[in-house]
Order: sequence, then C-alpha cells, then structure tokens
Amino acid sequence: MYALHEGGSIPVVDPTSADGVFGLLWLVIALPLAGAAVLLIGGKYTDRWGHLLGTLLPIGSFAISLAMFISLLGRDESDRQVSQHLYQWMQTGHLDVGMDLLYDPLSALFLLLITGVGSLIHVYSIGYMAHDPRRRRFFGYLNLFVAAMLMLVLSENYLGLFLGWEGVGLASYLLIGFWQHKPTAAAAAKKAFVINRVGDMGLSLAIMLFFITFGSTSFTVISAGAGDASTTTMTILGLLLLLGACGKSAQFPLQAWLLDAMEGPTPVSALIHAATMVTAGVYLIVRSNFVFELAPHAQTVVVIVAVISIFWGAWISCAKDDIKKALAGSTMSQIGYMMLAAGLGVAGYAFAIMHLLMHGFFKANMFLGAGSVMHGMDDDVDMRHYGALRTMMPVTFLTFSMGYLAIIGFPGFSGFWSKDKIIETALADNWIIGLCALAGAGVTGFYMTRMMLMTFFTDKRWEKGVHPHESPSVMTVPLMVLAALSVLGGVVLINDWIVDFLAPVTGTAPHEDPPIPALAVSVIAVLVVAVGVAAAWFLVGKRDVPRTAPQDVSFATRAGREELYGNTINNTLVVNPSTHLTTALLATDRYAVDGVLTGGPVAVGALAGLARRVQNGYVRSYALSILVGALIVAAALLAVNLA
Repeated sequence: MYALHEGGSIPVVDPTSADGVFGLLWLVIALPLAGAAVLLIGGKYTDRWGHLLGTLLPIGSFAISLAMFISLLGRDESDRQVSQHLYQWMQTGHLDVGMDLLYDPLSALFLLLITGVGSLIHVYSIGYMAHDPRRRRFFGYLNLFVAAMLMLVLSENYLGLFLGWEGVGLASYLLIGFWQHKPTAAAAAKKAFVINRVGDMGLSLAIMLFFITFGSTSFTVISAGAGDASTTTMTILGLLLLLGACGKSAQFPLQAWLLDAMEGPTPVSALIHAATMVTAGVYLIVRSNFVFELAPHAQTVVVIVAVISIFWGAWISCAKDDIKKALAGSTMSQIGYMMLAAGLGVAGYAFAIMHLLMHGFFKANMFLGAGSVMHGMDDDVDMRHYGALRTMMPVTFLTFSMGYLAIIGFPGFSGFWSKDKIIETALADNWIIGLCALAGAGVTGFYMTRMMLMTFFTDKRWEKGVHPHESPSVMTVPLMVLAALSVLGGVVLINDWIVDFLAPVTGTAPHEDPPIPALAVSVIAVLVVAVGVAAAWFLVGKRDVPRTAPQDVSFATRAGREELYGNTINNTLVVNPSTHLTTALLATDRYAVDGVLTGGPVAVGALAGLARRVQNGYVRSYALSILVGALIVAAALLAVNLA
C-alpha cells in the first residue's frame, strides 16, 4: 500500500524483489555495455561485423524492456515497483551504497524510449555511417551512450544515477567529437563536456547534501524522510538539482553547448536530442518530485527557467539556416515545455513525461530526416541551398511532415495532446505562465513551417553538381516507424492512462475544474499555431529565398543567428575572466612563489661560487694568502700598540 510521507503527497512504496522476467533487469544495461566493450576493445578484428553486433544488442534490451513493461501492466497499482540488488557497491563509515536497480512506471517508460528509439537510430546509422572507416568505433560509442542512459534511469539511488549521468557525459564527448579531424567538432565536444561539468557540480553537491541530511542516497529512504527536513534544505536541494538538470538538458543558462553539438554525425544529434541526454534533466526533476513538492520556491525557479528556455530556443530556431541547428534550438524550446510541466508539480509531472515521449518520437524522426536530406544533398546543411525536395525525396518528405505536424500540435498528432495538456495545466496554475506557453506554441508553428518551406517547398536552390536522391531503405524504414509513432503517440492519454500509470511515482493531483474548458484551450492553441504558420507562409513561402543569408537584417534576426549572444556572454563573464585569472596565477607562481623558493638557493650558490675561488688547490696561493693574512694581523697589532 502507499504510505504518504508527512507534509507531502508523494507515495512511498516498498519495492518487491525482482523475479520472473524482472530478474533480467540487469541485462538491459549489460547488453549495450558488453557491446561497447567488445567493439572498443576488440579493435580491427570486429570491423566487419561490429556495426551489426552494436545494433542487435540494444534491440535485445528493447525486447526485454517490452516484456517487463507488459508484465508490469499485469500488476496491481500498489505492486508496480521492483528492485534488484546486484552487489554491494561501496561501504565506508556511514555511507552504504548498493548497486541497486529500480524498475517502476517512470523507469519503464524511459526504458522503452531509450532502447526503442535508440535501436532505430542504430539501424539508421548502419546506412548513414556505411562509408566511415571508423564505423565500428562509432557503434561502440553509441552502445556506451545507451548503456549509460539506462544506468541513469534504472538506478535506485542518486549515486548510481550520477554514475550513469557521467557516463552519458563521457559518451556525448566522444560522439560529438567523433570527427575529431575537424577543429570545430573537437571544440564542440570540449565545450559540451566543460559546460556539463558546471551542472554536474550542482548534482554532486545535492548528493552530498542528501547524505548529510538523510544519511542515504536512496530514493526510497529520502522520499520517506523528506517531510522531516526543513524547507530551506529542500529548497537548496531543489536548486542544486535544477542546476544539474540545466546542464544536461541544455536549459538557460547552460544551453550554449547544444547547437555546437551538431558537429557530430546526425545519428548522434538524434540520440542526444531525442532519446537520451537532454531528457536526463527532466527525468531528474520528475524523479526528485519528493524534493520539489516540499520546495515551492525551487519549483518557481524551475518554471522561470523553463519559460526563458522556451523562448530562447524558439528565437534561435527562427533565425538559423543550418537545418540541424534550427532543430537543436527547437529541442531547447521543447525541453523547456517539459521542464515547465515538471515545475508545475503533481498536476504536471505526467504531462512532462508524456511530452518527453512524444518529443522523442517526432524529434528523432526529424533529426534523422534532416540526416536523410543531408545524405541526398552531399552533406550540405544550409537550408538556403535546398528547396523543392519533396518530389526528389518523397519518403523523407512524408515522414518529416509527420514530425512537423506533431511538433506544431496539429490536431490528432502526438504533440497536440501533450503540449495542449501542458498549456492547460499552466493556465490553471498561473494565467501569465499559460499565455507564455501559448505564445511559444505560436512561435513553434512559425519556425517549423519556415523549415518545411525552405527545405521541401519553394524554388530549388541546389548547389551545382548536387543531385538529390532518396536514402536507402535501412535509413528510411526507421523514419517510417518514428513517423507512425509521431502520429499515434497520443493514445497514451486515452482515459488518462499515462497519468494513472505514473501515479505511484508522481502522486495524484486533486481534481479541480479548470478556469478554461479543455476544448477551449485546444481551439485557442490551434488558432495561435495557425497564426505562426501563416506568418511563415507570408514571410518565406510567398517570397524568393536567397541562396545566401542577407546581411541587412533586423536586430532580432542577428541576435538569433548569434544564439542570443550566449557565447559572447559566456566569454565575457566566464571564459575571459578565467583566462586572465589563470594568467595572473601563473605569473604569480613563476615570479613570486618561484622567486621566494629559488631565491635562497641562488644566493647560497653565488656565495659558494665566490668561496670556490679561494679553494683553488695551488700551494703558492695558500702561502701567499697566509703571508698576506700575517702581515694584516701584524699591522693591526702595531697600530694598536702605537695608539
């Protein structure tokens, strides 16, 4: 039975031990991890079949995840948390941490997303990376990425979560910089790694504070005792967790790495932006609901950060001509919607996860679709060089269109259901926040329609010698599957299934009649999106698109192209001061510290040099010295006597 902790509304459930199909829980992580080990250690001996092994193992994890999910559905609501103890991880002093896994409704949905969409990305990569000489290593890194993300969402404690958290950071560094011969790719990988370390400091400090406050890092122990902690402690914990989430999910102010990450191969972009890395921050907030429910000020900060991120990412997407970077800005904006829902508390947690799942479908679809376009356009990413591709790449066009209709919230498509629920919940909580969410939907309609028009419609603007063509079936079949999910994903909202399914983890919000009927919210949202679509049609569709970006543009466009000067701000506030400080410290060390430490030995050495001149080894010199000394002494005595 559920036990509500004092002062909160979050159910605490005693997990049962893994048995039956749940006994294979550890294998979900072990399969891709083993694939990474074989492919990265096996070297050239695995080149011929490494990509096949690297694809089959995540598919195996998906099969196990699906079987466990079906079995979980057959259990009563009070019996939907399963734990598995693998071994004692560390035990020192009062810190006792086991390598424990937790399978519950939240982790079950993440497992299906990570292994399902991740497997499709692996299949797609077989064709996309077919001619890359380091393909086997690429699949090894992909397997490592999936294994780390699975560890992150399956761990029963924050320390295990942190292990997966850092594993995802390492894998993203390796994949973003996979084409390390390109200076831009190497720089992008380093940038992502460094900025994420800033967020990781927040998460690591939160874990330390959890241990100090509760004597444990276990979710079960902390949620049970959360009501006994002070509001100040819970607020600090919430803010530290938010800092970690901002780094991993590219939310303001730690978003600058996201667009640079597009330097990696396109399947990496789909994996990072849809199924794994950027969703980790949302998972952290929702998993830590027992913290935020007791820290209303931290919840408010989550909402503020989310609203800023929605518009920040959308603004960038409106101005970028690079198709992958435009999609990356969109990811920041859509993750903002998820964070907004999570910041609204119990009423929004389920819708945050729902939009996360829907986004995983349609954004993976569009990123892989962008890769298909690049494949047919000789790796050109500039949408100003596209146009009229719908007839040359019909499968890519149709599947991409499904993702487009889903993300803008076209009625009936997956994004329509999830985003409308977030807007509805936001309006019920605070009408200003709700209006911001509505406005963001309109901007989404604008930048996504702009992308569709510049890529698949308008006049062709292809580079000389480019011959657009459809991608092979190994790339288009995953697109078809993701397109179908983009259309049908909304079924999880039938009879509020996803809300009830996640209730054991997120709690149940008290029923309140919304100030605006849900149907009215949906109609208003569709009308707002239609305004954005119409604006894109009049500003892009009805005009000639120049092959080069015009320079005489408004400040808003220039700012969007410069990513709202995020890099300039970081350089001014962080990079340059750090560089100057480092230079000053080096100078101090060299001239002051080294001067003090080496000055004495230098002086002694100089005196020793003078003394060496006296000890020259010549007897006549010693005799002369004695004579001179004797004369000096005699002269001194004579002077004294005469005085």
